[in-house]
Formats: sequence, structure tokens, C-alpha cells
Amino acid sequence: MRKLLLLAFALLPVLGFSQGFQVNLEGEKQIGMGHTGTGVLLDGASVFFNPGAVVMLPQNYIQAGISPLVFQSVFNPSGNNAQYHTANKVATPFSFYAAVGPKSSWWKLGLAVYTPFGGLTDWGNSWAGKYSLESLDLKAFYFQPTLSVKLASNLSIGAGFVYNRGTVDLKQAIPISGANGQDGQADLKGAGNGYGYNAGIYYKPSPMFSAGLTYRSKVNTTINNGNAIFDVPSSLQSSFPQPNTFNASIPLPATTSLGLGFYPTNKLTLALDVNLVNWSVYKQLAFDYKYNTPALQDTYSQRDYKNAFTLRAGGQYKATNKLDVRAGGGYASTAVRDGYVTPEAPDANRVYLTGGLGYHADRHLDIDFSFEYEHLMSRTQTNIQTQLSGTFKTNVYIPGISLAYHW
Repeated sequence: MRKLLLLAFALLPVLGFSQGFQVNLEGEKQIGMGHTGTGVLLDGASVFFNPGAVVMLPQNYIQAGISPLVFQSVFNPSGNNAQYHTANKVATPFSFYAAVGPKSSWWKLGLAVYTPFGGLTDWGNSWAGKYSLESLDLKAFYFQPTLSVKLASNLSIGAGFVYNRGTVDLKQAIPISGANGQDGQADLKGAGNGYGYNAGIYYKPSPMFSAGLTYRSKVNTTINNGNAIFDVPSSLQSSFPQPNTFNASIPLPATTSLGLGFYPTNKLTLALDVNLVNWSVYKQLAFDYKYNTPALQDTYSQRDYKNAFTLRAGGQYKATNKLDVRAGGGYASTAVRDGYVTPEAPDANRVYLTGGLGYHADRHLDIDFSFEYEHLMSRTQTNIQTQLSGTFKTNVYIPGISLAYHW
């Protein structure tokens, strides 16, 4: 029985937001250019990409965007030809930015609300890994007030305080059959808070080149009194105390980014970003349950993640006074070591391509469109805890749209 409960609760790497849950959808212009934005100045999304660049914006901005995300994964168990697919559910990462201050001033204030981590995965209740996961709905909302200060005509710095509010709803089957022959089920629901900061520096020594360096700190997110809900036969309810709660603390990693911008002509912008994500802070996942039984003990699950990196490149071409065309792409390494891959986000090294269009509706209003395709490398794994063994293949499709008002 104890193994059943470890199966139901120790397998929550989803709360650790593996590399697969770092959605990176914080601005349509930047998405269209391969997610570059650390070393180039495009719009109000600089509040996220580089707080140091915000004061260099020639205008004030209020903008909002949404990037519906479709995650499609297929699992082939080892030893047979069966295939299990995730349902085509749509997650909705969004962003909102405001950057305001006196014209040509030495300071500007910013506010960002965005969703840097999240996931919506549904494998159903009859697939081979149902005892690891049936479905997941994960959301993380970051709130970031920011101050940006100009030190010289070509140099500026900025920083923002970060508050995170995260929610999770995860369902797993429990291998306990009731009178109707159905499995038991665990439904784990919780919400947590975390705090951190985002800081950056922006430098443009010439009209042909710019550079930026940013650091987004670790955000240690604490989940208190999450609900552990069990649907089990009445004969086993004493082993699954109800109501029950759990506490956990999850380190969301720090990210260091270096960005470069190149301007060969007044119509063409090229950008390159390199990101290092400090996932090595995620060593284990521990859960403290309010009520324990011989079957339900506090759990400590090894994770041992490694640091991950991303290479991003893209460009924007001003085709007409009204229309901008964008394209980009990149490569991201996985933070998840062999033996720890799970169906919540069957992470692997990935490549992606992006594109976008920007339409200047009038001198104060921009409408931007983006599209991204991500391909995760096929990954054959046997999980060391659940022994779920097989091959995951995953693709992600992300259209997006935003509106920006500037003055």
C-alpha cells in the first residue's frame, strides 16, 4: 500500500516546472523573432525581457497579448506498437505590460503581468501511464513592478520585484479496484506564492549595435494546505484520510540572459540571445502531509536536475511603413536527466521555428501576430520511480496576437 501512495504523490515534478513548463511566451514581437529581446528594444515587453532597456523606449506603452498553446504528445510503450495521445486541449498564456514616464526623462516605470510557467496536459484515464498521470492543469502568474533609470545617453539599468501566484490541479489513477472494477483516483489541488526579482542593463554604443544582460532570480514557491482528494473504496478510506492537505516548497530557477542586437540598415534588425537556466537548484521534491498513516508517509523524491541553456536568433524587416515581417528560431536543452522523464511534460532537447507580422494600424496602435512550432526530440526512457517505459514524441503549436497602444 505504501508504494501506491508514493506513486500517487511523489510523482509531482510538474510542480517543479521542468524545462517543458517554461513557456517563454512574453511578447508577440519577440516570439516572432525567435524569442529574442534581451539586447534589442522593441516595445513594452522589455519590462520582462530587459528592465534596463525600458527607459530607452521613445514612447510610453500599454499592451496585452495572448498565445494559445496546443501541446501534442504521443507515447509508445516499450515492447508493443500501442500509441497513446494527449487530448488537444488549449492553454492560454498571456502577457500585459505598461511602461510610462515623462518624455525624454531619466526614469520610466513599468508593470508586467505574465505567465512564464504553465501546462495543460490530458492523457485520459485508460492509457498505459495512468498511474503516473491522467491530467494536469498548471498555471503560474508573475506580477512585476519595475523601475528603469538612464545612466547615460547610451546606457541604462533597471530592476523589478516579482510576486508569483501558482495553481495546480493534477489527477492520477491509483491501482486499487473498487466493486465496479474501476481504479481509485487521486486529485491534487494547490496554490502557492513566491518572490523574486528581475534586473538588467542595456547598452547601445552605436546605431549599428546594442547589447543587454539580465538576471531573473530564483523564485522559491511555497504551497501550503494543498488539497489531497481521494476516490477509493470505503474499505480503504482509513488509509486515505479525508480531508487531507500537503505542504511543499519548490525552487523555480534563476535565468541569466545575454542579448545582442545588430542593425545593418534602418529597415533590418537582427538579434541573438543566449540563456542559462539554473535548474541545478532542483535537487528533490518533498511533501509534508497533515495526516499520515502507515500507507501515507511524507515523501522525498530525488530530482537532480541539471542546468539548461537556450540559443535564440531572429530578425525583423520593415517591409513598408505599415508592415513588419519577422522570423526566428532556436535550440533549447533539457534540464531533465535520463530516468526522470515523466508524462506531465515529457521533456527533451528541442528546436523551434517562429514567424510573425506587425501591422501599424495608426501612429498610436500596433497589432502583432506570431506563430511558433516546437519539435521535441524523440526520447525513450524508463522512469526510475514508476518504471513507466517507452518513447515520447512531442510537438507544440502556438499562434499569438497582441495589441499595443503607444504615445
